[in-house]
Amino acid sequence: MASLQSLPVEVLVDNLFTQCDLRDLLSLARTNKLFAVLCADDTFWRRKCEQDFNFTGAGTARTSGWKFLYKGLHRPRIFVWGENRNGRLGLASRVDRRAIPQPTEIKIPKTRIVSLVAGGMSFHALDSVGSMYVWGTLDGQGQMALHSEGFSIPYKAATTPHKLLMPEPIRSISCGRLHTMALDSASQVWTFLSWGRPFRLQSPLLDSYAPDTTPQQIECGWAFSSILTKSGDVLVYWPFNGDMQREIEEREAQMNEMGDKNAYATSDKCISCAPWILQKDPFRLLVIPALPDLPDTGLSEEQLAEETKLIKIAAYDCHIVGLTNKGHVLKFGDLSSEVSYTRGHWEYLPQFSEAARVAEHPTFSDPDSTIEAPKAMHITHISAHFETFVAYSTGRSSVILMGSTATNADTPPKVLPALQHRDIISVVLGDYHFGALTATGKLFTWGSYSQGARATHMCEFPHRTYAGIFGAPEIYHVQYIRCHTVPVDIG
Repeated sequence: MASLQSLPVEVLVDNLFTQCDLRDLLSLARTNKLFAVLCADDTFWRRKCEQDFNFTGAGTARTSGWKFLYKGLHRPRIFVWGENRNGRLGLASRVDRRAIPQPTEIKIPKTRIVSLVAGGMSFHALDSVGSMYVWGTLDGQGQMALHSEGFSIPYKAATTPHKLLMPEPIRSISCGRLHTMALDSASQVWTFLSWGRPFRLQSPLLDSYAPDTTPQQIECGWAFSSILTKSGDVLVYWPFNGDMQREIEEREAQMNEMGDKNAYATSDKCISCAPWILQKDPFRLLVIPALPDLPDTGLSEEQLAEETKLIKIAAYDCHIVGLTNKGHVLKFGDLSSEVSYTRGHWEYLPQFSEAARVAEHPTFSDPDSTIEAPKAMHITHISAHFETFVAYSTGRSSVILMGSTATNADTPPKVLPALQHRDIISVVLGDYHFGALTATGKLFTWGSYSQGARATHMCEFPHRTYAGIFGAPEIYHVQYIRCHTVPVDIG
């Protein structure tokens, strides 16, 4: 007689288990050793995190611990600290101080927040069903808003978390200093210059009919927006200058005259957005140049035979860093406007890509150094913000390399000894303070102190503790974080 055990493993994990109730799945895991192993499969639980909680972990290099994360996603908790102006901590009703030096919990009832992203004076949160929450001020640079004004203006503050009512569930969020992008479940790209009037960028370049027109990743630079398509093309646009700014201002004036597009908040703290469509083609950046083969990457022959293309981008002040599927790190500059970008080009950064070049860095090559030089290296992740970018590999021999807006092909990376070979899975950047997370949950912070802010940037559930999410049943002993000029393990 046929039994469950006689079915192929792929059928069980990919088809049957995904349809099981969680309680039934846990009961099945107790029946025998085979099902215990299959029900603990990390790939399966990663899929469950995305399927049930809208959590992909795409911004990190996490490869394990997905079952534990799934358990924690049932009861996430949000903590904020640091600068409190512009309502950015969402604590207006409870705290009047300008600086909050210790983690303070805020609550968003009846929701599971799975991601946080920081803007210049605001926070954006994404929950397990794709709803987007905001607090703070999208643009808090001096102008004031009346209580009677809605969220159609960028300087209107949300002093507590507010839910944005959008047409489609949101998949990912990215923030610049004064603007936000969102990618929804239909692969549509939204831009927020105010929380009440987001516009969807409509263009044949983004119609999702082919890989080169299907958005895969969105990235806000300091004052521009960028999109990586599935084919590896990069598109950019500037909502704050040029033709796009003029078209946005004209449409905003028309909506003001209509009088019904002010996006007032409801009594239950929802913002009824007045979305609109901007028909405008973004600008396509040049294709990447021919790149050398990288030895000692650990890639298989099949992987090396694939077409070399960009798979990740990270944007910061007037620059983009790109990463290929084979570990090449490149940089594109001159992105201050739709005129200046024509002078830019992709520049290959061998000092950030080649193991032999990295091994020559004094941190590794100095005779007195206790840090072993990498014999093999495959850069798999990048992140960027303001004037800094980071490229890093993963695993026990992970290498963390830092650059800036001035980095070129001959510039050696900044290498912090305390971060090397730590199994780093995520590096996040603020303006002047930074954090790195290890696979075992250790957090390293360094950089400048400002108004109680030790680490205020985006967090990964549940370990990263920046203005962050703590997930039950994990117990955290972090009570007070200081930033230093060198990374310090805060435990």
